[in-house]
Amino acid sequence: MSPSPGEEKLLERALELAERGRGQTRPNPIVGALVVKDGAVVGEGWHERAGGAHAEVVALEQAGERARGATLIVTLEPCCFTGLTGPCCERIIEDGIARLVVAAEDPNPKVSGRGLARLREAGLVVELAEGEIAYKARRQNEAWRTWIATGRPFVTYKVAATLDGRVTLPDSRWLSGEASRRLVHELRASSDAVAVGMGTVLADSPRLDARDVAARRQPRRLAFGKGPLPKESELELRSGPIAEELAALAREGVQSLLLEGGPTLATAFVEADLVDKLLVFVTPHLAGTGPKLFGELTHPLRLSRVSTEPIGEDVLISAYIHEP
Repeated sequence: MSPSPGEEKLLERALELAERGRGQTRPNPIVGALVVKDGAVVGEGWHERAGGAHAEVVALEQAGERARGATLIVTLEPCCFTGLTGPCCERIIEDGIARLVVAAEDPNPKVSGRGLARLREAGLVVELAEGEIAYKARRQNEAWRTWIATGRPFVTYKVAATLDGRVTLPDSRWLSGEASRRLVHELRASSDAVAVGMGTVLADSPRLDARDVAARRQPRRLAFGKGPLPKESELELRSGPIAEELAALAREGVQSLLLEGGPTLATAFVEADLVDKLLVFVTPHLAGTGPKLFGELTHPLRLSRVSTEPIGEDVLISAYIHEP
């Protein structure tokens, strides 16, 4: 039995609540929850900070005695283990929740499904969302999901390209427009790390910081490849095999990596199956010559969730290689 249309709307509300914790919960995901009884919301909450109460507990505390016999709607599978806080599953059972509607399972292979199984064992009716609302819930925590499930950061390759697929334009410093460039700085501000290859370092001396946008912190700024870096560069050199470097970054808490390098680095990442998402800013130019988006790939790739959005004079194409 799947969630009803009304419950899907409530899941949308829970997703909105979860966003209030964006940037505050690291290394945890963002989560929202609602307690619903007799068609009315009697409690709601979100995970505000790491070490603080989880969304389910906040919503249950607001609901109080009204939680008994109610439905709990939550964006992520409740935890069934003790970490910085106690297990949410036990609190849900103690407070007498009768039914649980969950947007997405926990992707951690060590605990995935255990929370749902524990609640079913305790007699709760448990429903797991499907389709678009489930995708929205997974996308909301896409970086965390990849980090916790695979032990590497979620990698987004961002690139600007002309209509004929070239990544440079003769006699022009900028390929994309001002609106696209501002969006790139917002992407940097929301990423844990930003990276280029040594070719880009030597050609452009990039700073890779987030400028003229609201940023809680600056991303780590990386260069992949063999050194040495130019003396004036402030980037951090990562010269080992890509997969090993990504695993090391993950251990250091890097959940998301924005890749801004040229086609050589992008091709290496794609060939190693280490790119999850593509962001291509298509600009209103025909270059006629110059390097392409990627070098030669050994096999074709099918993309999913392809979407387009106008950004000033440009068009942003978003697509996944690996959906969250």
